Amino acid sequence: MSTEKSTGTNTGEPGLEEHYTIVPRRVSFDWERTPLHWIPDEPTATHVINVLHLLLPAGERWFVKVFKEGLPLVTDPVLLKDVKGFMGQEATHSVQHAHVLDHLAAQRLDTAAFTKYVDFLFEKLLGEKPPLGAPIPTQEWLRFRLAVVAAIEQFTAVLGNWVLHADGLDHADADEVMLDLLRWHGAEEVEHRSVAFDMYQHCGGDGLPRYARRIAGMTVTAPVMLYLWVWGTAYLLRRDPRLAGRLRYSLGEHNRAVRKGLLPPWRELGAAIPRYLRRSYHPSQEGSLRKAVEYLAESPAARAAAAAVGRAAIA
Repeated sequence: MSTEKSTGTNTGEPGLEEHYTIVPRRVSFDWERTPLHWIPDEPTATHVINVLHLLLPAGERWFVKVFKEGLPLVTDPVLLKDVKGFMGQEATHSVQHAHVLDHLAAQRLDTAAFTKYVDFLFEKLLGEKPPLGAPIPTQEWLRFRLAVVAAIEQFTAVLGNWVLHADGLDHADADEVMLDLLRWHGAEEVEHRSVAFDMYQHCGGDGLPRYARRIAGMTVTAPVMLYLWVWGTAYLLRRDPRLAGRLRYSLGEHNRAVRKGLLPPWRELGAAIPRYLRRSYHPSQEGSLRKAVEYLAESPAARAAAAAVGRAAIA
């Protein structure tokens, strides 16, 4: 275990406190009026983003489980507080994205045939014990899974920063409730962008083995995420009852949505990988914490959650 101090919540931005406190927000969303194609006339862009709802309920539950296993190894009290804040935020993310799956099912788009494979990935292949009885020491298996969490969080920070700046979604008249969910979640991903990395650095040993394991985590994560995203989009388009099988996923349609500002550019996503592979890398410079904080101050769901906390404190 490393004895390095956590630097994950250093903001790196003038005017913000040196250490940023991570606080879960118990938000909720009303999906009753959100249409199936919540980006009007853009089913491909809608479902590319909807893949988040397929992956995140199981994935973020898994983040919390892995971090819970690692908590006894954390000796830095600052990092420990950050990790607990991270776990609280991720647990809330999981619940809220699961509610979107219920909303999709209510509109006759059943996702269970896909999410069962996502559940298998996180619960069995990446579960508490190595798959197929592989002879991997318990500590080493935990370190590898922490490295995978850190690699995934590299992408979620990039996606979170993108959606906070994605004016194309506003211009396309995207559903306000879905936009708030995505931007609230994206803002919190930017808030805690460094925690998974710092958790891995703290618990992942020292020197070259720690760095090599970090690289291995990204080497596994990047292609698996790409595969799941394409597969998930194809699944949603194929099962969409409004399309009735008339549309299939195509790279051309995806790229058209990118040009319209409805999806993140491939270059922006791809560039996140070589940054992460630098040995000197730290995620504190990913995205804009200031932008995230500004959005959380105006998010309808976050404001409602803060008001509820205030009323409970007064009562």
